[in-house]
Amino acid sequence: MTAPIPHPQYDPTSQMLVTPEDLDAPARIERLRAIGVGNAPVAEFDAVARDLARTLGTPYAMVNFIGPEQQYFAGLFTPADGQGVELGPQQKDNDRVMARDHGWCPHVVVRRKALVLEDVFAYRKFAGNPVIDELGIRAYIGAPLIDWNTGMALGTVCAIAPEPTPWGRDGLETIKGFAQGMVDRLREIEERGRL
Repeated sequence: MTAPIPHPQYDPTSQMLVTPEDLDAPARIERLRAIGVGNAPVAEFDAVARDLARTLGTPYAMVNFIGPEQQYFAGLFTPADGQGVELGPQQKDNDRVMARDHGWCPHVVVRRKALVLEDVFAYRKFAGNPVIDELGIRAYIGAPLIDWNTGMALGTVCAIAPEPTPWGRDGLETIKGFAQGMVDRLREIEERGRL
């Protein structure tokens, strides 16, 4: 009798995720400053993240602005005791900051297109990301916030889940709709000159 063949397992050391070069980062930071957002939590953006999480049925959602070295979640919704919680402005900044090489939003910003990963292990390019092990993330969906003046991506709206998630066409249309709504809101903020 022969021994059973072991089932192949994913080996994260066999993959290399290269975060894309982001030549727009300095201009993006300046543009976000001109609009008046980007490096501080915004209760209204937390509400957008909450609505996105509830609409997609995920425990996490963000409005994310990306700089040269890090990502900043100006809007954030996370799980707490089985219920979502908006972290709010009273939370420490380190709750809202993540290294630029973590997660998939930097890819969305550079490519300026939505990204849907129903199971990150199904995509070799994305399967070695540190958030998989550090946060237990298995699914991602995000769309860029395209600046109405420059055409550059200012950031993203995104949602993540700890298990594979069949986002499908409806999920893609939902994330794009939330992105457009957020862009419209940013435009209003700039035109009004304040939050």
